Amino acid sequence: MPEFVYRAVTSKGQVVRNKVEDVNRNTLIQKLKSNDLLPISVIQVGYKSKSTKTNRKNMMDIDDIMRQADSANIMQGRAIAKPSIKERVNLLLAREEKITNRDIIIFTQNFYLLKKANFNNIHALSTIIDSTENLSLRGILQDVLAGVEAGEYMYTTLEYYSNIFPYIYINMIKVGELSGQLTRSLEQAVKYMESTDDISSRLRKIIIPNVLQLLAIIALLIFGVAYIIPLIQEAFAQSGTTQTLPEITIWFVDFCNKLIKVWYVPVIAIAAIIGLIYAYVQSPKGKYNFDYFKYKMPIFGKLLYAIDFSRFIKAMLLNLENGMRIQDSLEVSKSVVKNYVLLSIIETSINNILIGASWIEPFENSGLSSSMQVEMLKIGMQTDLPEMMRKLVEYMDIDIENLMNKIMAVLPQVVYSIVGVFLIFLVVVIIVPCIQLYMGTWIFDAVDLPV
Repeated sequence: MPEFVYRAVTSKGQVVRNKVEDVNRNTLIQKLKSNDLLPISVIQVGYKSKSTKTNRKNMMDIDDIMRQADSANIMQGRAIAKPSIKERVNLLLAREEKITNRDIIIFTQNFYLLKKANFNNIHALSTIIDSTENLSLRGILQDVLAGVEAGEYMYTTLEYYSNIFPYIYINMIKVGELSGQLTRSLEQAVKYMESTDDISSRLRKIIIPNVLQLLAIIALLIFGVAYIIPLIQEAFAQSGTTQTLPEITIWFVDFCNKLIKVWYVPVIAIAAIIGLIYAYVQSPKGKYNFDYFKYKMPIFGKLLYAIDFSRFIKAMLLNLENGMRIQDSLEVSKSVVKNYVLLSIIETSINNILIGASWIEPFENSGLSSSMQVEMLKIGMQTDLPEMMRKLVEYMDIDIENLMNKIMAVLPQVVYSIVGVFLIFLVVVIIVPCIQLYMGTWIFDAVDLPV
C-alpha cells in the first residue's frame, strides 16, 4: 500500500505533519477532511505492505492520526486547547452509544429503498450517513463508504465489524454483491432481520414474565428458609408443643444448611461441568455434535433447520437467477450458513456434482429435510429449477410461520409447568407451616387442651 507524507491544519489552527498509508492520494485527502484536517500537501514517498487493522478498516480517526504522528510539530506555536467538560461528556457518550438491531434494520431498509430507486452504492451510503442519528453507526457507515470508494466490496468492511453486524447478515450482503443482485439480497436481509426481531420479541413476551415469576418464587424460598422457618421453629420450641413442621420442610431446611457449609463443592462442580462442555463444544467434533443437537432439540429444532435451509435456498436462488451454475451457486450460497451440519451437507452436495451424482441426495439422506422439500428440488431438476425454488421459498415461509405458531402454543405450557412445580414446592415448604402457625392449633397442644 502506498505511503504518503502530509501536512494539514487542524480545527485548532495547528499544522501537523505525519506519514501514513492509504490506497491513493485522493482517498487520503478525503479521510483527512472527514477527520477535520485541512490538507496543505500530500506527497507519496513509498509503498508498504498492508498494515494491521486499526479501530477503523478504511478510515483513520483523528485520535489515531495524532497518536501515530512521528513529528506532529506545531508550526504556528499555538498550545493545544484542552476540551471542555461538556465536550468530554459528549465525546464519551458518542463513543459508548450502542448500536441496536433496530438501528441495523432501519439502515438496511433505507439502503434497500435507495437501491430500488437505482442509487449507486456510494450515493446511497452518503445519503444514509447524513440522516443517521446514531453516531457509532454513522462512523461505521463512513468507513464502509470509504472502502466502497476505494473499490472494495461492502461486505469486506462489514466483516471487520462482525461484532456489530450478524454473521448471516454479512454473508447475505456478500451473496448479493457477488451475484450482482444486491437489491434482492438487501430485501431478504430486511425480512431476515425483521423476522428475527419479531421471533425474539414474541419469545421474550412468553419467557421473561415466567422467568421473573420463577425468580420471585426462588427468592421467597430463600427468604422463608433463612427467616420465616427459623421463627416458626423457635415459636414451637418455646411453647413446648409436640407438633412439628412438615417433613419436607425439615428436609429442605437441613439440605440448605448442609449446602451452605459446603457451598464451594457444588460451585466447583458446576464450573467444571460448564468448562468441560465449553471445551468440548469448541472442538471440531463438539461443534458438529452441538449443531446437530440444535436441529434435533425439542420444540426449537425443526424451526432452526427450517430457517437455515430457507435462507440457503434463497441465497442459491439469487445466484441461479444471475446465471450461475448449480455447483458455483452452492459454493457461494454456503456462506450464509453457520451450522456445521448443514455446511457438511452442502459440501457433500458439491462433491456429488464433481463425481456426477445427485446434489439433492445428501439433503434427502440427512433426515433433516422434509419429503416435500426434497421432492420439490427433484422436480425442479427435471423442469425449471429457479422457478421451483421460488415455490419452495414460498412453501418454506409458510412452514416457518406454522412452526412458529406451534412453538408459541407449546412453549407457554412448558414454562407454566416449570413455574407450577416450583410454586407447589413453595406452598408445601413455606406456606403450609405459616398456615399451621396462623391457625394456632399448636398452642392447644402445648397446654394439653383438646383442639
